[in-house]
Amino acid sequence: MGPPAQYAPGGGVAVNAHGQPMTPQQQATALKDRKPVITPTQGLPPPPQGLPAQPQAGPAQMGSRQTPTQPPRSVAMVPAARGPVVNNQLADIDLDTVPNNLKREGADWFVVYNQKTPRTLNIENVYTLEHKSVVCCVKFSNDGKFLATGCNRVTQIWNVATGANECVLEDEAAMRATDLYIRAVCFSPDGKYLVTGAEDKQIRIWDIQKRAIRHVLAGHDQDIYSLDFSPDGSMILSGSGDRTVRLWNLESGKEVCKFTIDDMGPRDAGVTSVAFSPNGKLVAASSLDKMIRLWEVSSGHLLQRLDGHKDSVYAVAFSPDGQSLLSGSLDKTLRIWDLGRFGSNSRSNDTVTCRSTLLGHKDFVLSVAYSPDGNWIVSGSKDRGVQFWDPRTSQTQCMLQGHKNSVISVALSPTQMYFATGSGDCRARIWSYETLPTPM
Repeated sequence: MGPPAQYAPGGGVAVNAHGQPMTPQQQATALKDRKPVITPTQGLPPPPQGLPAQPQAGPAQMGSRQTPTQPPRSVAMVPAARGPVVNNQLADIDLDTVPNNLKREGADWFVVYNQKTPRTLNIENVYTLEHKSVVCCVKFSNDGKFLATGCNRVTQIWNVATGANECVLEDEAAMRATDLYIRAVCFSPDGKYLVTGAEDKQIRIWDIQKRAIRHVLAGHDQDIYSLDFSPDGSMILSGSGDRTVRLWNLESGKEVCKFTIDDMGPRDAGVTSVAFSPNGKLVAASSLDKMIRLWEVSSGHLLQRLDGHKDSVYAVAFSPDGQSLLSGSLDKTLRIWDLGRFGSNSRSNDTVTCRSTLLGHKDFVLSVAYSPDGNWIVSGSKDRGVQFWDPRTSQTQCMLQGHKNSVISVALSPTQMYFATGSGDCRARIWSYETLPTPM
């Protein structure tokens, strides 16, 4: 099935500066991007996804209610760009000139494979999930049976095997006068709960079986942009435009710890993405100030600041073995960081180093993820493309084009060879990827 006509190329629909479709309400008001708005005087460009406008606090306001959770301490800053820069330009390739064995075409999507490396993957579209608004986030359950998607006001859970919509979760008590985009979703490891983060600064813990809210977590001063569960399922991690990362107890719904970004003065450091390390000992957060920060969960201490990206960092993900950290940025690159002594194996390296910089997207990198076996990196971009990368060689395996707008979110199934994408074209799509028995 093709995309809705109003979102198809040449359909005449109004879009914002970043190519996102605008509703009539959005056209009548100022736009707000997916991440916290930054004014020109703050020296950073606004993030890419256009969503309805709400007033945002400036740096001074954002910091007015912050209190450090630990005394000031010396924190090492990892210097910029170490390791090779690997250029993989697939986005500019003319599909008609690509040999048949290095491309795969569907009704409204195609994949181009890198001619400089053996083709080892096959990608197919499995399901297209239509939504009524921009799909801000996608996430699989830990057993791989379900996919959650977040859009305007509602979170939906889909059956991965059938593509059927299992349920729609909406807080009827939420204010209905304005849009309320769900920016982050995350299943608990046991699959009993789904946590959502939204523009109203609140985190909702849903009991999936009862279709009811168990807790509403209040404390953040700005929109919630990212969520993660601790590996044991007891804690919830949240990141917000208020420059804080917070840890919450699932059972009590109480805040346990607040990791505050207060090390860069007045610069806007709204948090865009958060992640637990696989062993649950570290927390990573990316932010609008181009930095990535690592904290120790047990002490709350800030361990390191990773400096290297040339623009705001929108996404972070730990490798499954806990030895590496992946980041994606508005500078159009991904970076793989070797965690050294902070990794799961506690190697002797004193600091984190940038192992390689991956260049291939033509526009902002908005989302990144590792495959469960660690053999692949997947990234989504404002260039509407999804790329598969080999983290061992830093080479692109392929580039997928299957959306009519920015790919805002990517996620991989923990148990099966599926991945999902969410886009500004009001669609989520489920794809399969399989290893070819013989490289082509």
